[in-house]
Amino acid sequence: MPKVGMETIRKAALVKATIVEIGRAGSLDVTVSQIAKRAGMSSALAHHYFGSKEEIFLATMRHILSLYGAEVRGALHLATGPEARLKAILWASFSLANFRREAVGAWLNFWVLAQTVPEAKRLLAVYQRRLRSNLLAALRPLAGNKAEAVAEGLGALIDGLYLREVLKSGAPDGAAAVETAMDYLNSQLEGRDA
Repeated sequence: MPKVGMETIRKAALVKATIVEIGRAGSLDVTVSQIAKRAGMSSALAHHYFGSKEEIFLATMRHILSLYGAEVRGALHLATGPEARLKAILWASFSLANFRREAVGAWLNFWVLAQTVPEAKRLLAVYQRRLRSNLLAALRPLAGNKAEAVAEGLGALIDGLYLREVLKSGAPDGAAAVETAMDYLNSQLEGRDA
């Protein structure tokens, strides 16, 4: 008889192993066997819990999105005023938890997966809508009628900084990414017509 709670523990181990394996490979070209081995279990058990490699990838992205969302909500809860809220979103986007080599690799591959897998596309759309909504809420008092355009540009810049990070070697530099995003934001807000 299986131990109570083992399924949750094993699924979490598989999700963590998936992040590491995708980060190591730099692509979705990893096998369930590699993921299961990294998690310390058989590939049959991994298939039992998720059914397919695609489902493991989707569970992994749900996990990454959940961690990201919790960090953004926590940062926004502590922020007062629109400028502080924008900085909170940026710092959460490029925090050590979200902007590490493995997570960046998983994000890149998530964007690729979203091109062909409807559930991945749906998850990506949820992330994009939430990011846009958070950015707009902070930008409206600062940018007036330019808020939507600035939010679109800032969202694209965040994604672009993740993409560029995959192409670099060494540890990701979240502070430099925030500085780049803030430079863009400040240039967009100069001479604004509210």
